[in-house]
Amino acid sequence: MKVVIVGGVAGGASAAARLRRLDENAEIVVFERTGFISYANCGLPYYVGGVITDEDELTLQTPENFWDRFRVDVRVRHEVIEINVDRKTVTVHGLDADKTYEESYDKLILSPGAKPIQPNIPGADSKNIFTLRTVEDTLKIYKYIETEKPNKVAVIGGGFIGIEASENLAHLGIDVTLIQRSTHLLPPLDFDMACILHTEMKNNGVNLMLNTEVTEIAEKDNRLLLKTSDGYEFQSDMVLFAIGVIPDTTLAKSAELELGIKGSIIVNDRMETSAPDIYAVGDAVEVKNFVTENKTHIALAGPANKQGRIVADNICGGNSTYKGSQGSSVIKVFDMTAASTGINESVAKVAGIDYERVILSPSSHAGYYPGGKVMTMKVLYEKETLKILGAQIVGYDGADKRIDILATAIRTGMKATELAELDLAYAPPYSSAKDPVNMAGFMIENIVSGKVKQFHHDEIDMLPRDGSVTLLDTRTPYEYAMGRADGFINIPVDDLRERLSEIPKDKPLYVMCQSGLRSYLSCRILTQNGYDCYNFSGGYRFYDIVKRGKAQSASTYHCGMNK
Repeated sequence: MKVVIVGGVAGGASAAARLRRLDENAEIVVFERTGFISYANCGLPYYVGGVITDEDELTLQTPENFWDRFRVDVRVRHEVIEINVDRKTVTVHGLDADKTYEESYDKLILSPGAKPIQPNIPGADSKNIFTLRTVEDTLKIYKYIETEKPNKVAVIGGGFIGIEASENLAHLGIDVTLIQRSTHLLPPLDFDMACILHTEMKNNGVNLMLNTEVTEIAEKDNRLLLKTSDGYEFQSDMVLFAIGVIPDTTLAKSAELELGIKGSIIVNDRMETSAPDIYAVGDAVEVKNFVTENKTHIALAGPANKQGRIVADNICGGNSTYKGSQGSSVIKVFDMTAASTGINESVAKVAGIDYERVILSPSSHAGYYPGGKVMTMKVLYEKETLKILGAQIVGYDGADKRIDILATAIRTGMKATELAELDLAYAPPYSSAKDPVNMAGFMIENIVSGKVKQFHHDEIDMLPRDGSVTLLDTRTPYEYAMGRADGFINIPVDDLRERLSEIPKDKPLYVMCQSGLRSYLSCRILTQNGYDCYNFSGGYRFYDIVKRGKAQSASTYHCGMNK
């Protein structure tokens, strides 16, 4: 059996290695059009920033190592330019020798990945404009920075690569402006959670331009002049496009394989395409969203590697299936960590799901042990079924651990209330006896059982201020004086029982504190005394972050740039 693999990075390399482990006699040929295989896309920005200092560390394998270990014939700098489905051959162009030839196959695996989106704006092909997708891209950027020493860099796009590149460029002492067309960074997060990252980016010297679109780039005085949709102009020595990727499926399209979302290759759960004996994996394929079961496109390394393994199993006579992607991800943002799994509110609304969410701000470990830091967690669940839909965490230590627990809970089909029952490891340096994931479960349990009713930050401005409801802040007078939501009166939780007479019982009562804990305790006191009480989800700290984020997004911070 002869297996040809197009693309030697995550999915392709994983398939090749698995094939050899299952079939010692198979002939395996991998074509990779770049000069590198099995490289770590996610590590590329950290080489630019000097965190990873050895170029060789970017590649997990070399063609020579692959041959020595697996007897896989890896041909780098070879581009497959055509598939002949009927004859079961591929046409290959050797880039270095500039020669074209045909290679036959019994089974063909397509793992071409995705390519950076190039904006259709004047000047997008100007000099000193880069993308960051391959090792060659990385080395080119690294060399430019080393030789030209740019003072100002504009990064266009606020996704994973844009954020990581901005952080690493800022670490080099470069003045970085990050431009994002939408109202917030990192699309897997909801706006409210992303607001925390906006503050972290700006606190570390990154100029943020949210809700802004670059409409033109021009060369001026040996620099680049960027013009935006709202009339701003500013100069930069270098521009990095990081506005997303699209499936690289030109080859599949020319072979008339069936295509889906964003032109991605349609596959079944065995990763088989519409053509016989042709499989596809990785960033180029359409997958099922594990939560909504809708078709989607998710470009992440984890799913690509799993899919490569599944294809190898099936080629070798197995019956492995891919059950869908839930988009679990984590990213370092200076000193913070942002992580998510499943779907966010935006996706839930589009899917028509009737959901609820809880927001909490637990410490990363026991409060009495030094060094604990607050994380903000958001968990979404379907009201009727209690199915966990997704989770987002922005914090410091322990954020990655908790998102992995929640990702596992989604994958196993746990109900949201069952998070309270998880038996998780505890020691003061690592957690609390009631882990943050347990706490989310407790909160959901209280809501489902009717012990607590909630209101959220997007409802505060709609609450009447005409006296028909009572708005209560149960923080200390000092906290209240430092900042408060409009219309909220202050009665500290510890004084509440003695001051119940000051609160009318014939009106709905909306209660807030700093994090949501004291207002929850207050609501339990008030509910048992006959009040119709609603607890504010997330607390004033979260409300203040989102409120400031809304103002920043609406006004678009240009950080000293002149119109």
